[in-house]
Amino acid sequence: MANFEVAYDTTMGHEGGYVNDPTDYGGETYKGISRKYWPNWDGWRIIDNLKYKPGFPENLRNDPRLDRSVKKFYKDNFWNGFLGDVIGDQDIANEIFDTAVNMGIGKACKFLQKSLNLLNNNGKRYNDIVEDGKMGPNTLTALGEYLRQKDKSYLLKVMNLLQGNHYIKRMSDDPTQEKFAFGWMSRVEIKKNY
Repeated sequence: MANFEVAYDTTMGHEGGYVNDPTDYGGETYKGISRKYWPNWDGWRIIDNLKYKPGFPENLRNDPRLDRSVKKFYKDNFWNGFLGDVIGDQDIANEIFDTAVNMGIGKACKFLQKSLNLLNNNGKRYNDIVEDGKMGPNTLTALGEYLRQKDKSYLLKVMNLLQGNHYIKRMSDDPTQEKFAFGWMSRVEIKKNY
């Protein structure tokens, strides 16, 4: 079964520290947690107190309470939200988690579901599943069947292609978002072998 700590450490390699960029849809963020979307996260109280101390925002890196709050936030709101502990492959769980953190659980699960449906040979390998963005028994069964029959690298490639296409569309629709291109594309990992 997949391990949260491994997925968390991988994703934190993509997330920056404190940012308050007016062109970022998320606005003020810390390690990818947006105040706009998560105003009640308890870490904001810690950050607000540290804003008035010397060395802000660098002083955020040395606060163990904040580190614990970030980790708990991601475990409770993302990992548990797509049932990460029951995913049978760490690379797949890492991909779902990273995409969920960047785009939301629903989008990450839809990318998995769409990929599974595209790779099932018109229902010959396993039944099509509803692309509803929710991790449930049918999605988990299809994922298990896929992993028993085929190499995970194909599934990961399709998931990453969908993710990359999402970023391209976002930048095409709103050119102000092009400034995030390299950060976003660093999350799209289409490898020959996983």
